[in-house]
Amino acid sequence: MSGLDRFVDRCTPPRRIRRGATLTLVFASVLATGAATGSWSDEADDGRKPSPPSVRSEAAGPSAGTAGAAADAAAEAMADGKSAKAAAEEAVSRSGDRWGAVYSHGEYQKFEQALDGAYTGVGLWARRAADGRIEVSRVQKGGPAARAGVRAGDRLRSVDGSEVAGRPVTEVVSLLRGDRAGTPVRLGLQRGTRAWTETLRRARLSTDSVTVTELSGGATLIKVDAFTKGSGEAVRDAVREAPHGAGVLLDLRGNSGGLVTEAVTAASALVDGGLVATYDVRGEQKALHARRGGDTGRPVVALVDGGTMSAAELLTGALQDRGRAVVVGTKTFGKGSVQMPSRLPDGSVAELTVGHYRTPSGRSVDGRGITPDLEAEDGAEARAETVLTGLGPPS
Repeated sequence: MSGLDRFVDRCTPPRRIRRGATLTLVFASVLATGAATGSWSDEADDGRKPSPPSVRSEAAGPSAGTAGAAADAAAEAMADGKSAKAAAEEAVSRSGDRWGAVYSHGEYQKFEQALDGAYTGVGLWARRAADGRIEVSRVQKGGPAARAGVRAGDRLRSVDGSEVAGRPVTEVVSLLRGDRAGTPVRLGLQRGTRAWTETLRRARLSTDSVTVTELSGGATLIKVDAFTKGSGEAVRDAVREAPHGAGVLLDLRGNSGGLVTEAVTAASALVDGGLVATYDVRGEQKALHARRGGDTGRPVVALVDGGTMSAAELLTGALQDRGRAVVVGTKTFGKGSVQMPSRLPDGSVAELTVGHYRTPSGRSVDGRGITPDLEAEDGAEARAETVLTGLGPPS
């Protein structure tokens, strides 16, 4: 697999000493998505996740020196019998790399698994209700929670005997996740006045990052939650199967990114080859191109918001610059940096910024975001449908 195949941009707000955000040319952190939408899942804790770009840059940003400093600090700490990961984190923190992060071997493995569209959990989404309690917002069909009869709206009171009231939703999600399928987890639940305990066994589950819905007017709504493995082909399939000439509403709201190659594949569904984005590595400009043969005969509206990040912004920028879609919603997040992973002596991984990407017209996204053609916040989806209805087939 090439380095670009593993480009990932993890769009979690930077947490210097723990899980920092990893932006690479592929973004996938459900943590960020949860932050944007207020809904989190045991499948998405490390994201849609949520990140490895195997691209080095000796010249871009502080990464070259920082990688060496992190490795040296880790080796020195190991020789002294101290935590190599903590020493590397301190070195990265001092570097000023806003998105630099250090992950343990286990954490990094989970992130890669999430990008592959799989996770170990019970198949439920959790969110904080208006009264501050944690409740189930969604249950994955066929998962352990669904088989046990857990429903959306049920209150989650405890996990393995630990009360969850007042705890961050991300922390609750981490309690639901596991390293191995078959391990038990005991949930304290409440539905109305009925309270009960249910012991579930975690399972290896697949994420459904792309959902397709036929709208009342005949258009096709394609919702992409993250660019995990296979999501680009899922978008291509959805476009191919849409009624001839029908419009496409591409919903990228809350999409924190993922594998850049999947975003490029998704672009290939709607353009006939050509430039999708450029990026710099070692000071050299490189380019990403769509495949030939995309469907250019139907109108497209892209729906975005402040939770649209990284690879999702890359796709949005390409469709907007090339006049292939009208962009509706609110300004996107503005995450356009490229990271690379470096293996440290103890097996942990440092991910450091090496460059940035630009849209086909040369626009930089990092720190700026993408401004929609039509700004809409409340009722944005309805506005997008109206715009789509008014668009004729592209010329």
